[in-house]
Amino acid sequence: MTDFSQIVLISVDGGGTRCRAAVGTAFGGVLARAEGGPANAMANLDGAVANIKAAVKEAADSAGISDAVLSRATAHIGLAGVLSDADGERIKTALCYGATTVTDDRVTAVAGAFAERDGFLVSLGTGSFLAVQNNKDIKFLGGWGFHIGDQASGAWLGRKAMERVLECHDGIVPHSDLTLDLFEKFQNDPVAVSNFSFSATPRDFGAFAQTVIATAKANDPHATDLMARGAHYIKASLDALGFQGGNPICFIGGVAASYCNALADGTLSGLRSPAGTALDGGFMLARDAALLAARYDP
Repeated sequence: MTDFSQIVLISVDGGGTRCRAAVGTAFGGVLARAEGGPANAMANLDGAVANIKAAVKEAADSAGISDAVLSRATAHIGLAGVLSDADGERIKTALCYGATTVTDDRVTAVAGAFAERDGFLVSLGTGSFLAVQNNKDIKFLGGWGFHIGDQASGAWLGRKAMERVLECHDGIVPHSDLTLDLFEKFQNDPVAVSNFSFSATPRDFGAFAQTVIATAKANDPHATDLMARGAHYIKASLDALGFQGGNPICFIGGVAASYCNALADGTLSGLRSPAGTALDGGFMLARDAALLAARYDP
């Protein structure tokens, strides 16, 4: 039987802004972590694979784990933009680790936030999704990608803010401090804004999110409107998942906390801190897979 204690584990959490990797063992836990560039499978599959390899390699080097050992490791890779089994298989083949499972990042986020507990999850980073876990059964909502979804996310806030900039330039609505600030970043040139949009990534649009959030706190009308629209989406999505006031709920992601003031108090009465991160969730899932394999290895 395989010595479970010696199995090396790999966890990766990849999104539109960065990827994070952890390596370790079942008994020793995480031995080293590293961070790399974006790893959104839908936006740039080849780039995602390259950034994952680099981050895992850096973590493994820090932990003194050789490439040969990595090739036999048990890995769980959670990436934004993995929408089908075929996507996962392409990434799995390109990475060349040992027993590897590839899922979208929603799976690892729920595992990290709740482990075995029940509850609702609102994930608002560069992208967005919501989920509910009930007796290990998970239902997801959203997560369909920047071009057709990711409402209330950092990238969505940035894109909507730039749309508002051009509406102000066209005289449809009046400028505010937010739109004037963002327009100035493009030398007040609408063509520059339009050209930016053709090649901008979710990460590029997400870079404007903190400006929206900061000006909303100063009661900027356009910023507060965008935050209210995002909050409405979150509330409607929670309703669709069957959420009721007082249910346990976690918020994760870089812009999540900014919506708390925009949501009704009843929504947050069951607010709790997540048990861990998506990277922790991936490590837990890799450990569980390795344990299951060891039990059935003759």
